[in-house]
Amino acid sequence: QLEVEVTDISGKTIDGPVRLDISVIDQNDNRPMFREGPYVGHVMEGSPTGTTVMRMTAFDADDASTDNALLRYNILKQTPTKPSPNMFYIDPEKGDIVTVVSPVLLDRETMETPKYELVIEAKDMGGLDVGLTGTATATILIDDKNDHPPEFTKKEFQATVKEGVTGVIVNLTVGDQDDPATGAWRAVYTIINGNPGQSFEIHTNPQTNEGMLSVVKPLDYEISAFHTLLIKVENEDPLIPDIAYGPSSTATVQITVEDVNEGPVFHPNPMTVTKQENIPIGSVVLTVNATDPDTLQHQTIRYSVYKDPAGWLEINPTNGTIGTMAVLDRESPYVQNNIYTALFLAIDSGNPPATGTGTLHITLEDVNDNVPSLYPTLAKVCDDAKDLRVVVLGASDKDLHPNTDPFKFELSKQSGPEKLWRITKLNNTHAQVTLLQNLKKANYNIPISVTDSGKPPLTNNTELKLQVCSCKKSKMDCSATDALHISVTLIILSLFSLFCKCFP
Repeated sequence: QLEVEVTDISGKTIDGPVRLDISVIDQNDNRPMFREGPYVGHVMEGSPTGTTVMRMTAFDADDASTDNALLRYNILKQTPTKPSPNMFYIDPEKGDIVTVVSPVLLDRETMETPKYELVIEAKDMGGLDVGLTGTATATILIDDKNDHPPEFTKKEFQATVKEGVTGVIVNLTVGDQDDPATGAWRAVYTIINGNPGQSFEIHTNPQTNEGMLSVVKPLDYEISAFHTLLIKVENEDPLIPDIAYGPSSTATVQITVEDVNEGPVFHPNPMTVTKQENIPIGSVVLTVNATDPDTLQHQTIRYSVYKDPAGWLEINPTNGTIGTMAVLDRESPYVQNNIYTALFLAIDSGNPPATGTGTLHITLEDVNDNVPSLYPTLAKVCDDAKDLRVVVLGASDKDLHPNTDPFKFELSKQSGPEKLWRITKLNNTHAQVTLLQNLKKANYNIPISVTDSGKPPLTNNTELKLQVCSCKKSKMDCSATDALHISVTLIILSLFSLFCKCFP
């Protein structure tokens, strides 16, 4: 927009100003451009003719109200050209790409490749020859649908497995023409017959799509030497409605079980028995029973001791009778919670021999075979002590109730007219020793007997060593300056106590 006026030489306006409008007319100087690529479209195989795949849109910078920006689209080239050189059509005005072949030709499994590349041209001037052009490549992928069921490569597979073994025994192979990257190809296997005991399982190998048949519960040759499984295979995705699984989607597996020399089995295991401790050497504990699972081989079994921590037991190798070869002791460190544990072997006559292990738990009942012990055995007191309660004695017994407390505490008879000490029961397990008068500095032996409550009861005659010390300025001097004060009666009682310890 301009303003124009006419002036004379002096600058005086003669005419105007008048507005002058100048219109710039568009020239077709811009080519169409595809600015939104890359262009990738998908179409399902078997789609009906005329199925829209994608839309191509170009941009032209020229005046949109003129033919300079009036675009028309065209397919210049299709790669590959099979099964038809004209698989697709593009709407010249909208840019929509649609299928033009029949659904039969749009079959992913029969194509050279499921990917097509189209060179698309956009021309302005409404497509006239004088128009400017721009091109882009459209990639069209033919998507798979589950129109092919998986099929076993054989109708029957063979497998051999040793009894007692678990793990994969055979890989079942299948073929499927669908896309391996989809659920239309991935296989799912099912055992539909021949597995009542759930001894077998089958899983899919994700890399190969094979069915890995495994034994998960050991097989027994003596029960069944052969197994026949019927297995079907399906896809993760359902088949399209007009396709069904056929006979090739099932197969049988013939499994042969090989015999293995199995070790004998103890019945029951573990074995339990209850015995009193201290039963005579040579006593029968029990007779074990082991059987050989290999019933078809008619083998013999021999027995032996495997682990006998205390060395108390022996076993007859032929009939399995277990006897004692030493005294059973409930208080032994080899007995835990009143139970002694030993292991035995049953060995068959196979080649090579097979071995089974049996566990024996012997619960030992308590017998009153332990005298109570006294603690402490040493006490000290000052010769001028005001508190003449010397010590509290405690008693313990390795046996169990009722062969332990309550304990009976007694002093042996004291000689002479004067009694020097006494013992007083405090409770079932403790007693108080008290001096009846202050004693001279010396060492004294106080004979004490403690008796348990067993039937018959056991008595322990022992001595409490009493040191009478001189105490000055809170210091105790217990060095023996005087002769040992002990009566003839005490000497006799001490010897008697020693005799009892040595010859129980």
